[in-house]
Amino acid sequence: MSATTRILLCAAISMAISNLASAENWTRFRGPNGQGISTEKNLPTTWSADENVVWKASIPGKGWSSPIVYKDKVFVTTATEEGVSCRIVCVNRKDGSIAWNTEVHRQKPGPMRQQNSYATPTPVTDGERVYSVFYDGTVAAVDFSGKPVWKSQEVKFFSLHGLGASPLLAQGQLIMPYDGSSREESRVGWKEPWKNAVILSLDAATGAVKWKGKRGESRVGHVTPILLGDGEQFVSAGGDRVQGHDAQTGKQVWSIYSQGEGVTPSPVIGDGLIYTSSGFEAPTIRAIRLGGKGDITETHIAWEQKKGVPALASPLYVAPYLYTISRDNILHCIEASTGEIIWLERLTGVHSASPVFADGRIYVLSEDGVTLVLSPGPKFEEVARNSLGETCLASMAVSQGRFYIRSATNLYCIGASADE
Repeated sequence: MSATTRILLCAAISMAISNLASAENWTRFRGPNGQGISTEKNLPTTWSADENVVWKASIPGKGWSSPIVYKDKVFVTTATEEGVSCRIVCVNRKDGSIAWNTEVHRQKPGPMRQQNSYATPTPVTDGERVYSVFYDGTVAAVDFSGKPVWKSQEVKFFSLHGLGASPLLAQGQLIMPYDGSSREESRVGWKEPWKNAVILSLDAATGAVKWKGKRGESRVGHVTPILLGDGEQFVSAGGDRVQGHDAQTGKQVWSIYSQGEGVTPSPVIGDGLIYTSSGFEAPTIRAIRLGGKGDITETHIAWEQKKGVPALASPLYVAPYLYTISRDNILHCIEASTGEIIWLERLTGVHSASPVFADGRIYVLSEDGVTLVLSPGPKFEEVARNSLGETCLASMAVSQGRFYIRSATNLYCIGASADE
């Protein structure tokens, strides 16, 4: 072997090790920090159903949970038999083959909104187990071989909307909000506030209940919680409420009144503020200052904006701007420090999936399976527009230099080239 060849080989090995070390696992809804932000580089900007598709895997049943990725495994949940059979599916990241497909629960289907499914909550992983939640509130954990570890039916969940929030892992706990409505009185918990919302903490290793948190008067919601910086507190919201809770005990630390039921977008954090939205009736974006205690409605709201309120897709914070998609599918760029609208652009199609920021670009996926690629900044700047030609409601994942996009029937791995 020549000296030149050895140098090139060493460089290639070094680059491979560097890429492996920097590869990011996408462990939960909206990625490792729940913000829709990826550190991945060298991602493609263009693709189609035939271009830059590393592989395509057929996923049985129906479910709108987003894919998660850990090393060489991709996980999604689904429901077959018209919603009865609840399953976790593991896909080999390198070639798209199905590693295993495990039934973890059988449930009784019931009412829900048309956009929902019987397997909508995105699973979460700690690298040892995969944790999933299904329509009736059942939580199931499996190991990486697909073997069931535990199942909890502590909360018998009901909502006329179905279940849309996803769980959070924090300090060895699985935390799941249940913001439902009454089975017996259709208006209660929906049009009329009640005190029955539950935030449940389960021991991640055993499934045992650690604590149950309460909201007070609230209504239906579908908001996935996020952790604050040090992990000691998490932010969770339901209809009419945005709240901070102690992660160890579930105790409510602070609360803000935020009128509106059926709220879906998850909060994001940036520059010392928490950006939230409210649901039907009085849709409003609220920027909340960190550090409050008790009822901080009158003291810790930095600004409010009634235009550009996100309805389904969660907002995206890319400093110094907040990007939101309103109910009429208009993309807004908002000055995050003041709430001032910088620009807006009407999009084509409906948008349920939450946008992501990766490799210096914003990726916005529509229900028609079209991904709009944008450059962030003070003006609308389209980079590309890519269509898969399939229905997509789940948010995309980003990991190992690839995008993972779930359609109604398939899971796509998008990349510039196949893995070696």
